[in-house]
Amino acid sequence: MVQTVRRPEEILAYRSLRQILVSKTKELWTAGPADSVLTALQTMADKDVNLIVVLDQRRLVGVVSEQDCVRRAILAHKFPETTPVSDIMTREVVTVDFAHTFADCMRLMHQHGIRHLPVIDGGNVIAVISIRDLLREAVAHNSRIIADLERERLNVFVSMA
Repeated sequence: MVQTVRRPEEILAYRSLRQILVSKTKELWTAGPADSVLTALQTMADKDVNLIVVLDQRRLVGVVSEQDCVRRAILAHKFPETTPVSDIMTREVVTVDFAHTFADCMRLMHQHGIRHLPVIDGGNVIAVISIRDLLREAVAHNSRIIADLERERLNVFVSMA
């Protein structure tokens, strides 16, 4: 049986972030540090996302998630209408760029216990990649491999007949 030689980008772990982002929507949802927690929550609800980036004059200063809003505002008895996002946002943000691969993103998420990574290009945040995006990529990749293996198996059976 002939082994198919795969290029590195065909192996899931080496797939580039640029390749993964091709299928992702290009919209980036943001808040300003002075925006209220309620405004941030409303944006997340309207856009059906769990995290938004916090930009101050186009510069990344933090991220805020639904979990941040619940734990650091609601459960801390802060008023979401008047509490600024800067009071509850995560300031130490782990980011990635186009030099990172699928495996790099998975490793960073695991090491830091996070589910989202802002993607930086030329000093600007251009997207946010989530664990769901990576899982979607893994499922699609594995589906392609299974289809290839089924075709190879069928070819072997046909050639034996």
